[in-house]
Amino acid sequence: MLKRIDVKHLTLGMYLHEFCGSWMEHPFWRAKFLLQDPDDLARILATSIRECWIDTDKGADVAVGTASVSREEVDAQIETDFSLLSDLPPIEVTLPTPPPPPKRNRQPADMQSELEMAAAICVKSKQAVVSMFNEARMGRAVDSVGLQSLVEEISDSVTRNPGALISLARLKTADDSTYMHSVAVCALMIALAKQLKLGDDQQRLAGLAGLMHDLGKAAIPLKVLNKPGKLTDQEFTVVRSHPVEGFHMLKEGGNIPEAVLDACLHHHEKVDGSGYPDKLKGDGISVIARMTAICDVYDAITSDRPYKRGWDPAESLRRMADWTNDHFDPRLFQAFVKSIGIYPVGSLVRLTSGRLGVVVEQAPAALTTPVVKVFFSTKSDLRIPAELVNLAAPGATEKIVAREDPGQ
Repeated sequence: MLKRIDVKHLTLGMYLHEFCGSWMEHPFWRAKFLLQDPDDLARILATSIRECWIDTDKGADVAVGTASVSREEVDAQIETDFSLLSDLPPIEVTLPTPPPPPKRNRQPADMQSELEMAAAICVKSKQAVVSMFNEARMGRAVDSVGLQSLVEEISDSVTRNPGALISLARLKTADDSTYMHSVAVCALMIALAKQLKLGDDQQRLAGLAGLMHDLGKAAIPLKVLNKPGKLTDQEFTVVRSHPVEGFHMLKEGGNIPEAVLDACLHHHEKVDGSGYPDKLKGDGISVIARMTAICDVYDAITSDRPYKRGWDPAESLRRMADWTNDHFDPRLFQAFVKSIGIYPVGSLVRLTSGRLGVVVEQAPAALTTPVVKVFFSTKSDLRIPAELVNLAAPGATEKIVAREDPGQ
């Protein structure tokens, strides 16, 4: 049985199933292991992690009377919260106003057409981000004017069809993960800003923050940044220095909006005050930094890393919802879910017919009725001819009944 407990109740002999937070927030390359080494326990207690999941079927249980929550109780609450998202009023936030850009094509596009355009934008974006990192490594100022033009192209793509570029940017190789992560966070920030009903200028500012938020990783040795195994305590400290390093790089270069500088410096802060580098809390964290924190974590946990497979998009949202009161602004997280859907593009789901499929496009008017490409029957345990099923179509009789684990 899975139980969520405070890490202060961890004891040797317990089977650690999962940390309540991104794996980037702790110094272990894995999350599932039997806790036998006192040094491992000490390292966990020394991190900012507050809670974790233990598996009592594989290890020791907590003492009688110790506070814990079962997975079933958490999932039931999250499903209830997600079901209420459509009824939530829009959130009113404001960001500083950058100069307006020239107008471009923003007419709605079907998924296939936008995928072709988005693929070209991804190639161009990666080249621009690689150049930005290289310039930063050589101590040169970042070309914010050129990047603003790129942000506008990404914004146009997200406006035409939000799922296309966001899903493509998630497909990273080990060599380009750092660069494409910046592109993906840019697109996610723009989608969130649109959901928040921010103006075009503020959407571009949010996108620029997403594109630049991880620039500090240019100061981290590649052998540490791309290390496939467990980080040492010293290496982990180096990785955690990237927000400050990025802030100084951008600040010294000049001509970078203050909101972008703030997002770069504070995107690893958490609403409970356990983040870094300044341990800011609640409203002490700017709106744009709180937005960046959500988009940054979502792309990180859904993407493959040298040491870990990415999680399914829908499962990632479920887990993030589990961390919300500690890590993220709850209202901004709700808006984020509404911006990409309860079942984001790429989610593996099971329909009422028993067929499995991948979500390929969102329905404009509903969070729970996306377009699904089915390809497998659980009843016959066989592949079936691929078929697009629009759950929002008039007369549609099927619905999503469960998320599925792609690993299975």
